[in-house]
Amino acid sequence: MSFPCSDCVSDLLCGEASNIIFSGGEDYSPEYSSDLESPLPEVEEIIAGLLEDERDLARISSRSNLQSVDASARAGSVAWILKVQQYYGFQPLTTYLSVNYFDRFLLSHHLPVRLPSQLNVTREFNGWALQLLSVACLSLAAKMEEPLVPSLLDLQVEGAKFIFEPRTIQRMELLVLRVLDWRLRSISPFCYLRFFALKIDPTGTYAEFLTTRAKEVILSTIKETSLFEYRPSCVASATILYAANDLPKFSFITAKHAESWMPILE
Repeated sequence: MSFPCSDCVSDLLCGEASNIIFSGGEDYSPEYSSDLESPLPEVEEIIAGLLEDERDLARISSRSNLQSVDASARAGSVAWILKVQQYYGFQPLTTYLSVNYFDRFLLSHHLPVRLPSQLNVTREFNGWALQLLSVACLSLAAKMEEPLVPSLLDLQVEGAKFIFEPRTIQRMELLVLRVLDWRLRSISPFCYLRFFALKIDPTGTYAEFLTTRAKEVILSTIKETSLFEYRPSCVASATILYAANDLPKFSFITAKHAESWMPILE
């Protein structure tokens, strides 16, 4: 089903500097979105900073509840995002950020029950609006993380029930950006995975296996669980432990060991 709109227009563009758009006016910190790829002298300080920021996010999310969207509807939206990730070979982080934006949007903004009149459809928001939100969040995440991003029309694959015109998606992207206060960087479990993997295996021999397996586990659970139910560092440590148990060499590693991995915060 296609939603007719006029062609994209230039008034959707904005003049903000890129560092403002992507970091809310602060200096952009890659570690918010990506693994710490190598052990640096200041890595403990970086991890401690991420943990402190997690506390602030936890306080914000604890004051809100995810909008009363049917759990199966959310699961369907996330399942579609996962299918598109596999179709285009997007990075796992792109998928995680897409769902992060999706859940953060629903924490603070109520979707309309009906589409704007100019789109001329009457389906409930659990049908059209969640899919429009899914496309917009996936598009924004792909622009953050992927070197090559499909067009907005090409992004709508893998069983999309509605096909939105680019202008409609761009307007939704702007709404998502406003609701998220233009803060697209996000603390994710991926920030911690290599750090925790090197705690288990300081030689780094199995670090790639551990981080890859942990990412697979994370993506397998986001369909059923809100990303604000558990802190990213807890998800990271739990999935790394799960991955370690796949290797007999590290079967002795338990949650007790993980407690010592975190830098002590003042």
